[in-house]
Amino acid sequence: MKKKLRSITSTINALSAIVLVLIIWQAICMSGLVPGYMLPSPFQVMQAFLSEFPLLMENAKVTLAEAFIGLLCGVTIGFLMAVLMDRFEKLYKAFYPLIVLTQTIPTVAIAPLLVLWFGYEMLPKVILIVIATFFPITVGVLEGFRSADEDAVNLLRAMGASRMQIFRYIKFPGAMGSFFASLRISASYSVVGAVISEWLGGFSGLGVYMTRVKKAFSFDKMFAVIFLISFLSLVLMKLVDLAQRKCMPWENQKDI
Repeated sequence: MKKKLRSITSTINALSAIVLVLIIWQAICMSGLVPGYMLPSPFQVMQAFLSEFPLLMENAKVTLAEAFIGLLCGVTIGFLMAVLMDRFEKLYKAFYPLIVLTQTIPTVAIAPLLVLWFGYEMLPKVILIVIATFFPITVGVLEGFRSADEDAVNLLRAMGASRMQIFRYIKFPGAMGSFFASLRISASYSVVGAVISEWLGGFSGLGVYMTRVKKAFSFDKMFAVIFLISFLSLVLMKLVDLAQRKCMPWENQKDI
């Protein structure tokens, strides 16, 4: 009950903050402090969203397809790398610095090269999403494995448990919380990565749509697609929360 009450309170506070921001935004636009072509009002953005809704949905399908495929590949690769680096210490020492190095390179700098090498279809966009999403999974799951209770691990070893049994009964369940926390980050990165890759080449998608309306100076449509991208990211993160509650039902019993 306490957990549900906190959740309701947090939702009300968040909605109140959003409404307040929209009211201030509308007031600024109506006062004329900022030219309308530079900052469209929330009402204008809503009108643009409704008028462009079919086109936005058509492009959103492409972006979500890229995001889902890239996220699935990134999660799979990240999880496997975490398992292997936890199992083999030499592999961890050899590849962990390289994994960290991949995150120091801006994705905007990689995207043109991927387009040059692989063309304007879906493949370069999926690769960019994988690069953006596998790192949080790898680091989060690996930290979860390494934070396993040593006493529990030693107890299973004393009882003759194999490595696989220790992994199954101690390390894997203990790392699930870290996995879902990392998955939330990767889910939001997947949509952003897809949009960034579409900026630099493509035939459809929300990133391509943004490029077109920017060149036409249609900033009301630009804001509309920005809000849609944010909404899609929030939906994906919410789906991760639902998946966590299904996979970790014992967490739901806390604070009841």
